[in-house]
Amino acid sequence: MAEPITQRYLRLGLQLGRHDDGVVDAYFGPPELAAEVQAAPPVELPKLVSDAEALLADLDNGWLRDQVSALRTYAGVLAGESWSYADEVQACYGVRPVFTDEAVFSAAHDQLEDLLPGTGALSERYQRWRDSMLVPAERSERLFAAVIEEARSQTKRLVELPADERIVLETVSDVPWLGYNFYQGDLCGRVAINVSVSKSAIELVDLALHETYPGHQAERASKEHLLVRARGMTEETLVLAFSPQSVISEGIARLAPQILLEGDGGQAFADLVRDHGVEIDLDYTLAIERAIGPCEWAQVNAALMLHERGASENEAREYLLRWGLLGPELADHVVRFITDPTSRTYMVAYPAGLGLCRDFVAGDAERFRRVLTEQLRVSDLR
Repeated sequence: MAEPITQRYLRLGLQLGRHDDGVVDAYFGPPELAAEVQAAPPVELPKLVSDAEALLADLDNGWLRDQVSALRTYAGVLAGESWSYADEVQACYGVRPVFTDEAVFSAAHDQLEDLLPGTGALSERYQRWRDSMLVPAERSERLFAAVIEEARSQTKRLVELPADERIVLETVSDVPWLGYNFYQGDLCGRVAINVSVSKSAIELVDLALHETYPGHQAERASKEHLLVRARGMTEETLVLAFSPQSVISEGIARLAPQILLEGDGGQAFADLVRDHGVEIDLDYTLAIERAIGPCEWAQVNAALMLHERGASENEAREYLLRWGLLGPELADHVVRFITDPTSRTYMVAYPAGLGLCRDFVAGDAERFRRVLTEQLRVSDLR
């Protein structure tokens, strides 16, 4: 009897994960399938490419076809196929990175000039403002945990979270990311915070909401509960990093802080920050966050410069300092992220996903609930 299409997809994703640890962001499907793939020798990459193409031929246009197309693309990249950076991103994620005109960043800088008056370059004033809210390392984990609890409480007003969903919190260092939700299945997320990179209070709050509620944890637990358990959609038990699925997931997580901090419960987070010894003016902080938002595309520009325009890492770093207004430590971190083989294309998922989800939700709580709980495609959000 022929193997079911969904199981062929899960098998292919797990097999590709044998060649690159970054491929499978989460898997909580049939354990016997994972054990079988792990016990067998890795399948050669050209065979995975042909298997993905055969699966594509059996699929109608839809969410699963988008995912398998991304899987085929990345298998080809690992097999040595030559792709431009922009073509690879588009084929994997369903969005195409384009170079943002610096006039966009200049306009954002003009707004920030009004918000951050004083002496010195704008980048210096922005960093002084950020540094005024730095959370001491010894308080970071406690504040992070307190923010998560408040966020869970507020998220329950937006979506009915499964009663037994939960997270396990841990700290890590010397990794190319700031935070991560290693979703385990069984409604549990293992959330790690990178304590080797200093964070301001607003960055810490944003990160907590991004990784947990109403971000990654809320999405993964809701979809496991409503799609996998209730409807048997086992394709949702595999989360592929290099795929349209992750663009939407990162868009949800990037929108999550805006949903809560700009809502009626936003002040509760500012109060928590003050309780942990750091002063924050929430309205002023959100105004600065809105103004600097377009500058995130400078990180995509830096990636395009590195991978398509022959720029050096130092040139990319200087670009991020100037146009992205990143501090030296964070600029180094971003350069590391966009040059690491397992994350170099992933940078695009953050601003592209945010733009798609923000435009789709458009301030409507019911639409935000939809992106958290339904199997939507990138094309559905346009």
